[in-house]
Amino acid sequence: MAGRGEDRRPEAEQGDINTTAARGRYWERNLSGEARTWFEEDRRVFLHQSLSTPVLNVIARAEGPWIEDLQGKRYLDMHGNGVHNAGFNHPEILQAVRRQIDEGLTFCPRRYTNIPAVRLAKKLAEIAPGGLCRSLFCPGGTDAIEMALKLARLVTGRFKTISFWDSFHGAGFGASAVGGEEHFHGGLGPLMPGAFHVEFPNYYRNPWRFTDPDDVDAECLRQIEGVLKREPEMAALIGEPVSANPVVPSRRYWEGVKELCEKYGALLIFDEIIEGFGRTGKMFACEHFVTPDILVLGKSLGGGIVPLAGIVTLERYNCCPDRSVGHYTHEKNALSAAAALAEIDVIERNDLCGHAAQLGAYTQERLREMAERHPLIGCVTGIGLHIGIDLVRDRKTKERAVREAEAVMFKCMERGLAFKTIDGNMITLRPALVITREEMDWALAILEEAIGEVEAGSTY
Repeated sequence: MAGRGEDRRPEAEQGDINTTAARGRYWERNLSGEARTWFEEDRRVFLHQSLSTPVLNVIARAEGPWIEDLQGKRYLDMHGNGVHNAGFNHPEILQAVRRQIDEGLTFCPRRYTNIPAVRLAKKLAEIAPGGLCRSLFCPGGTDAIEMALKLARLVTGRFKTISFWDSFHGAGFGASAVGGEEHFHGGLGPLMPGAFHVEFPNYYRNPWRFTDPDDVDAECLRQIEGVLKREPEMAALIGEPVSANPVVPSRRYWEGVKELCEKYGALLIFDEIIEGFGRTGKMFACEHFVTPDILVLGKSLGGGIVPLAGIVTLERYNCCPDRSVGHYTHEKNALSAAAALAEIDVIERNDLCGHAAQLGAYTQERLREMAERHPLIGCVTGIGLHIGIDLVRDRKTKERAVREAEAVMFKCMERGLAFKTIDGNMITLRPALVITREEMDWALAILEEAIGEVEAGSTY
């Protein structure tokens, strides 16, 4: 087809891709019978995409931190697409959803409200930091990002944005424009104008090879101020407080960003679609740093059962009554709100934030001990149960161990441990926050065994 190169190699920034030889070997070794039949049906009826169809496997059920395939094999899932903070199919969240269905109110037409939706907005105002108190809901994270961008434009009267290279904020046109990955906007032509990008502070990998975190922060802040000085119509800076890799910036970095935004009249938008609701050891990741002007939430907000996302902002930005920033059909969906309220209740009553902080610290300590035994591990990063393992072929050059990371992933999959790779060589561990220390120990033992095999020359 004109304009579409068939030999284009998919990017691996957002995850492990489905066009590699190792993926083909995994399918041949692990899919048979009914699973193979449904796999082929999926391949036949869905549009093919490098990060989804053809799929990895066929899932039959999910519970807590575990998923199970059609052949009855269970996997401790360290990915979950970020929706499973309270665990898959938590019984109390399921009960809340069933109760809402039994009460006879699920969908709510837009010109009306309902008690679950109001209670959810009130609850977010209660638990969000720094005076964030006005909410707006929508079906998915991309929609929430674009609501935040629209609100920033309306508030400031400006249209330009700063965001970060290699970031992902969703697959819509506006979200793809502020995202920093060519995979999601390549070949589409012009998207949202005025979208500028800068480097995210990475203390292990940065283009300048700085080793002092202060130098990295200073250069990244210099880039932001350089854009703000030269582009006066800046509406907002948008970023994840902790990147998906994950890279954890210093508090002083985000304080510097906030100061620059205030100095030049731009709003600060935090995308916490992944990091929100306890993932980092606090209810919201921004609590480690600064309070944004607009907080974007999603994924786990729906309790891992229904789609739900939204924004929470400050009272002073409730200033566009003559416009419709969202206007989504399911803006005040009572069923989704009931699930969200139950999710938050489970997180609070079971102190899953504290559990994530403690188990996350323990896990990182174990991984750093593992790195002393395994040269394939270049760096361990993260906060709470949002952890990354940077695999390298050489610790001095930091060459990314892409093939090795894929081999480790599939070896772990066959042993019942599932996770996602990102940037080609980064193993990311984002389990349900209900995971136990015993389950984590089991996972780390499998991971170390697979890493050792790959280091010894065993491929997949």
